[in-house]
Amino acid sequence: MEPRVKVTIRCNICGEKFVLRGRRDKGMIDTGFKQCICNNTNDLDIEEHSI
Repeated sequence: MEPRVKVTIRCNICGEKFVLRGRRDKGMIDTGFKQCICNNTNDLDIEEHSI
C-alpha cells in the first residue's frame, strides 16, 4: 500500500487554495483534483507534505 501524502494546490490565476490527501502512484500523486473553480487546469502551484 502506498503512503498517503498531503498536497496543497494553489491556483495562480484566482488564488484559490485546496488542501487534499492523495496517494503516490508510479511517481505521480493521485488526489483526484481536475481543475480549479475558475476552470484553470494548468497554472497551479503544487506542494507536497508527508502526513
